[in-house]
Amino acid sequence: MHCRLPLAAAALLPLLLLTLVAPRLIAQQEPQPAQEPPAWPPNSLDRPKPPVVVPGAPGLPKAPPSDAIVLFNGRDLSMWAGEDNGPARWTVKNGYVEVAPGTGAIHTRHAFGDVQLHLEWASPSPAEGEGQDRGNSGVFLMSHYEVQVLDSWRSETYADGQAGALYGQSPPLVNPARPPGQWQSYDIIFHAPRFGSDSTVTTPARATVIYNGILVQDNVAFTGWTVHGKAATYQPHPPELPLLLQDHGHRVRFRNIWIRELKAP
Repeated sequence: MHCRLPLAAAALLPLLLLTLVAPRLIAQQEPQPAQEPPAWPPNSLDRPKPPVVVPGAPGLPKAPPSDAIVLFNGRDLSMWAGEDNGPARWTVKNGYVEVAPGTGAIHTRHAFGDVQLHLEWASPSPAEGEGQDRGNSGVFLMSHYEVQVLDSWRSETYADGQAGALYGQSPPLVNPARPPGQWQSYDIIFHAPRFGSDSTVTTPARATVIYNGILVQDNVAFTGWTVHGKAATYQPHPPELPLLLQDHGHRVRFRNIWIRELKAP
């Protein structure tokens, strides 16, 4: 039997169908909660490696700005001291300073807080070793917060240990390494941590790193003092401390090192 709906009921039918279907459509369109990135343990070999990017060709050292403190002028290490606070014992020649393996790290005689730092470095050529045992050194801001120096040219290692990493904490965004023996550059903006009256961290240390002209760390917070193979933690320290260059047993070279103090006007 054919049943005809009253005219008013027929007019309401589309609205009834819409009320049944619309909630289902809205539910399908609701944004899903963002997936948290995995918490990689320090120095994990499973952590995804930064993509390789080819930087521009290296050039001659650029003159420092007029308000910079020149930490290494290519001639002497008068601005630096050794681990015993005596003379720095690295080798100076041909306008660069080279790590003398076994003599220990060197640090600036002057202490710094917030800074802009420029330096250039070159790993040994021909390359020897692999991974962390290849052209390894480090730039330790305030003696505790490391930007890794490493020969990362076609050499496998963990992501947070590559050149340009905040060691053990933050891998570089990309890998713009040049071949061994070529000069590479770091431009680093560093803001020191701030501590409260109870010695807790109120503001973490942060770093922006430009490696061979390419941004690899974008105002990234340090999770604490640089350590190997475990989670970093903070310890209170003075507002200014020396800059340190690491002796990791490899004859890494440095040149054209200058620094600008970033103090409020």
